[in-house]
Amino acid sequence: MRRRTFVRTAGTAVAGAAGAAALPVPGLARGLRIADLRLVILHTNDTHSRIDPFPPGDGRNAGLGGAARRATLVDRVRREHEHVLLLDSGDIFQGTPYFNLFGGEIEMKVMSEMGYDVATIGNHDFDNGTDGLVDMLPHATFDLVSANYEISHRGLAERVRPYTIREFEGVKVGIFGLGIDFYALVLADLHQGVSYTDPVGAARRISEELRNQGCQLVVCLSHLGYRYGSDRPSDTDLANLVPEVDLILGGHTHTFMDAPDVYRAGETGLTVVNQVGFAGIRLGRIDVTFGAAGEVTGATAAHYTIDRGYDMV
Repeated sequence: MRRRTFVRTAGTAVAGAAGAAALPVPGLARGLRIADLRLVILHTNDTHSRIDPFPPGDGRNAGLGGAARRATLVDRVRREHEHVLLLDSGDIFQGTPYFNLFGGEIEMKVMSEMGYDVATIGNHDFDNGTDGLVDMLPHATFDLVSANYEISHRGLAERVRPYTIREFEGVKVGIFGLGIDFYALVLADLHQGVSYTDPVGAARRISEELRNQGCQLVVCLSHLGYRYGSDRPSDTDLANLVPEVDLILGGHTHTFMDAPDVYRAGETGLTVVNQVGFAGIRLGRIDVTFGAAGEVTGATAAHYTIDRGYDMV
């Protein structure tokens, strides 16, 4: 399916964010109506235990990131907007001594304090095994979703669901997760009780179920990866094969996308793939507007670079 490019707007659509652009949603392009509701979707991926900013002298990432700065920014957005979702696309664990020393407890507590709503599971979240992941779940107040991992491990099955639905003034938003194939990434004894299944089939099935439950927006938190030169399923494959998914917020490949990709229109006229690198260097933002009947009327996309401008005060 041919990729469509963004329509760039004059000026900045989101204050303080880079790369702001209008998405080509039919109703918005024609200017048919003013939206009655705005939903701000903030998203991260592959934060990899990066609690502190990168230290000085750490190459191109020096001074970037930091959970406290991200929390300050998220709090600012929440003060400015009534309806905000904070989402993560997996690989919460592994990458700094915080994980080596505390096994993921710090990461889960930080995300909970920050008010994350929903996250999916990445391959590195199994680095201490399924039991190690389950041991950290009491510290997580957010939902975990995964639609293509078949989970027989009792402790994990009690916390992970294929999807969740959030409602904002009558507008339903369905959020589901997809995980990458464990082959050559996670040792079999580390993901005991969790089996990989076809993500495309799972996305089709869950999207249909969410639409049948009245969801006006379907969001996939994907840890498949952006794009490959092989038959490994990717976010770009998903966008082409399952247009019923409106937003695909990706992870795994640490891809810094300066603007999301827009593919063929699905149910809402919006099929978008986005990813914001790794280590909490960026915070992605997609604003979706809805009309009086709950229909999507427009969207803009942008990202924030987390630097000293978001230090706590």
